[in-house]
Amino acid sequence: MKMILDLDTGVDDTLAIAYALGSPEVDLIGITGTYGNVLMEQGVRNALAITELLGHPEVPVYKGLPHASTKDSFEVMPISAFIHGENGIGDVDIPDATRDAQTDSAVDFIIDAAKTYGKDLVIVPTGPQTNLAAALRKAPEIKDEIGREVLMGGALTVPGNVNAWTEANISQDPDAANFVFRSGIPATMVGLDVTLQTLLTYKETQRWRDLGTAAGKALADITDFYIKAYETTAPYLGGCGLHDPLAVGVAVDPTLVTLLPINMKVDVEGATRGRTIGNEEELTNPVKTMDVAVGVDVPRFLNEFMTRITNLAAQAD
Repeated sequence: MKMILDLDTGVDDTLAIAYALGSPEVDLIGITGTYGNVLMEQGVRNALAITELLGHPEVPVYKGLPHASTKDSFEVMPISAFIHGENGIGDVDIPDATRDAQTDSAVDFIIDAAKTYGKDLVIVPTGPQTNLAAALRKAPEIKDEIGREVLMGGALTVPGNVNAWTEANISQDPDAANFVFRSGIPATMVGLDVTLQTLLTYKETQRWRDLGTAAGKALADITDFYIKAYETTAPYLGGCGLHDPLAVGVAVDPTLVTLLPINMKVDVEGATRGRTIGNEEELTNPVKTMDVAVGVDVPRFLNEFMTRITNLAAQAD
């Protein structure tokens, strides 16, 4: 499959890049930058640097929109810096890339890719859906041309992580997410319902450190920062959630999760703004354009995750 990762490259986005690059089924045709964990420009810098660290400088990176569709600026929240580090990758220093971002915009790249690859294309947004919403507004026909969207975001059967009903990626641009959900694009929502069941601990990151490669050490250092943050923000979990990599995993192998077919919406008005919930106007529609992951095969995913990323990190030097 052809894959586009749409990332606000923080720690779990880094692991999503590694999962995609470590998956023989995936041809990662590009990364589009967004905002959230970091500013869009910092995320693009990180994506360029991480792909080179992991031995894949051929992956093009595109600059996306720098703020929500209903705002004119964006500032990183202090909690994001606490979880991901000031630089988005655990305050770990990795070399700048030897190449620059592409001159084409992320939105135009998404549209061109949809028209070039059609049903072979899967787009995996792991931040706000601002770029994809803009692409759908500019070229509405791509909703019927693209293979699938597999997004990390939302929460249907569990509380949010911003407030009782809102997940962080959706909260950045609820209006964009609502537009995408209602557009009819085939989409799978991989939300907190499942991502908080897939946990990584220091035991796993030690395996990367033991490889003795620069890539293995960097991945371990970056992820250990994230695990340490979780010790403060969610000590009951006993590890860090593998949010973004699970979305990539589901794009590669949908059987990793149990899916509920349901047409979704995002509340954009009132007290519940940002809530991801079934669209009551579409409940009787026999055509379900969306699925929501409500269960996950944790041992099988963790084995796939560790096998793919460990093999990649071992070979990257």
